[in-house]
Amino acid sequence: MTATVLVYKGDEIARYGFGDPHPFGLDRHGVFHDELAEAGLGDAIAYAAPGRASIDDLLLFHTAGYIDKVSRMSAEGKGYLDEGDTPAIPGIFDAASSVVGATLAAVDAIMQGQTKRAFVPIAGLHHAGRDHAAGFCVFNDCGVAAEHLRKKYGLRRIAYVDIDAHHGDGMFYAFEEDKDLIFADVHEDGRYLYPGTGAAEETGVGSARGTKLNIPMAPGASDGDFQRAWARVEAYIDDAEPEFILFQCGADSLEGDPITHLCYTERAHADAATALCRLAEKHCGGKLLGTGGGGYNRHNLARAWTRVVQSFVEAP
Repeated sequence: MTATVLVYKGDEIARYGFGDPHPFGLDRHGVFHDELAEAGLGDAIAYAAPGRASIDDLLLFHTAGYIDKVSRMSAEGKGYLDEGDTPAIPGIFDAASSVVGATLAAVDAIMQGQTKRAFVPIAGLHHAGRDHAAGFCVFNDCGVAAEHLRKKYGLRRIAYVDIDAHHGDGMFYAFEEDKDLIFADVHEDGRYLYPGTGAAEETGVGSARGTKLNIPMAPGASDGDFQRAWARVEAYIDDAEPEFILFQCGADSLEGDPITHLCYTERAHADAATALCRLAEKHCGGKLLGTGGGGYNRHNLARAWTRVVQSFVEAP
């Protein structure tokens, strides 16, 4: 094993964003890495460069027609890939493919024994569906990762845990009928926040009923509220006995985010990361991948993501 934690860094993923005044700007990668460098983790982390996903990689989750649409509109560099949140800026196809490539590289590093834990900051694009963009998300790297784990490594029981303020609808509905994709999502109540989904009653369909846990939180929810919800998530994942854990740790659930209404501190992210390390050690040889997700207050995302990486380092 070459490092306790691999952290992905590079211009390829830094270019995923939509510029000012869009909330998902191009500075998010840099502010995180500046904060991480100040954390003094030294040799406990190693930096890895992102690759770029191939069309065949993207096809593991997305439809050919949708991939072609993104490629075409990215070349044209105008319009929106969805109803108005996700601009088709020049180069977005390559940047989005690099986000998926970074996530797949992290999965491979974990599965091939280079590390047990990895973190990709500009990733966790959980709103994109199999055939559409949504909510600043072009390609769903977590969805591709889940399918990659199945195709390349033969895994079945994959847990996806999401603490972003927004419900991970792209993941939920893509795997709503899949009993082996264990889904747990703590998010702001959809009655108050995009995308308006993730009600507690949404637990999966058909044979997958009961394999999905949605916990809507009221606006203004605090760390204490999160801890009570998290106890349910932890028990749920423990019971599921996953073979791999994907952790979407969006920082827009912290107090002061400009587009959400939750009031956690970075401690929520640290505690969740520590707990998932423990569960990963118990059930799947430590295999845990963190992805940054949302977060539009730059101080918040830098601190929250750094605390996730610190927790990955410090956990046994």
